[in-house]
Amino acid sequence: MKVIVIGGGAAGFFAAINCALNYPATEVILMEAGNPLAKVRISGGGRCNVTHHCFEPSQLVQNYPRGGQALRGAFTRFQPQDTVAWFRRFGVELKTEADGRMFPITDSSETIVNCLFLAAKNAGVKILTGTPVKSVLPRFQVTLKTGEIYQSDRLLIATGSQPSGYGFAQALGHTIELPVPSLFTLQIKDPRLEGLAGVSMESVQIKLPKTNLEQTGPLLITHWGISGPAVLKLSAWSARILSENKYKYPLSINWLPNYTPTTLRELFLTVKINFAKRKIVSYSPVKLPKRFWQQIVLYLGISAETPWAALSKNHLNQLISQLTQGIYQIQGKGVFKEEFVTCGGVSLKEVDFRSMESKICQGLYFAGEVLDIDGVTGGFNFQSAWTTGWIAAQGMGRKTTPDLG
Repeated sequence: MKVIVIGGGAAGFFAAINCALNYPATEVILMEAGNPLAKVRISGGGRCNVTHHCFEPSQLVQNYPRGGQALRGAFTRFQPQDTVAWFRRFGVELKTEADGRMFPITDSSETIVNCLFLAAKNAGVKILTGTPVKSVLPRFQVTLKTGEIYQSDRLLIATGSQPSGYGFAQALGHTIELPVPSLFTLQIKDPRLEGLAGVSMESVQIKLPKTNLEQTGPLLITHWGISGPAVLKLSAWSARILSENKYKYPLSINWLPNYTPTTLRELFLTVKINFAKRKIVSYSPVKLPKRFWQQIVLYLGISAETPWAALSKNHLNQLISQLTQGIYQIQGKGVFKEEFVTCGGVSLKEVDFRSMESKICQGLYFAGEVLDIDGVTGGFNFQSAWTTGWIAAQGMGRKTTPDLG
């Protein structure tokens, strides 16, 4: 039996290796138009965030804005614990960092790249690079742009978020959910943030008004707006609504999520009494970066010489409002380094997640980001690639050849 895998990313390599390993009588050909494992090389700042130390499927799926429900069963078959064991089997040890992200102990993505290349070679996978596919026909005639034609019994599309992959899927009868960016920073130009690039906070709550979309976590003020884990997670969950609004949307920021407006008011009134002579601009009773506190105070028109005792009721209300529910205008999206993630892809309703086989075209399989699956930052996108690739490998090798009639 012959299997063709289109796409030499994490999902494609993992599927090809495992199919060849588990079904040695199967001929496996992997085709990649560009550089194999390119995203693996650059991920995690060149360290490769292989997976996340979350070994409970019910918790793991909560990190996927799209695809979590479909992955629930898949993760009972192959989850991060299995990923760790798989790489250990091939001589690569992973380590867990404080935030749960897992990296090779070498802190080098080349360790993962080399492991996958060597495993593919030893398993007998034929790797064709610089071989862009022109078209795919049913019963799997694959035509390259060079004019060469390959025939296979099984076909796996693992092209990531490449338009070509979506085109192949559509040509074989599949529906594509509109692809839009996920995991990005937010562009905000606002005098309250001006000159504060590099200022970070451990816990900030951000949310989109008139939706139930919100995230709490670390935030970094940048030259163009805001970044950090809270921002990236919110961008993932709100990818569609922000795209529909052309990345122009108000953002509510609570810089002090551990306070309510009422408890913050009580604190400030106590400070007015106990620290009456201290200047507001130089004495902050809350845990905020000094530069940020000063900027907000002066933005409200409170004089640098004003003592806490002289804080007016109007300025008190404005200070509380700015710190707990300030409204900022999103004016566009930035990027998250070079680690692009896409929301959208092949409709999950048309794929059997027990085998990753198409429900529409027998013998056709999908794995990785070509599917309408995306996770938040932290190793979750690679984990869905390993999982769907592993399941597809079992499905492709196990099934008998379709009756071609």
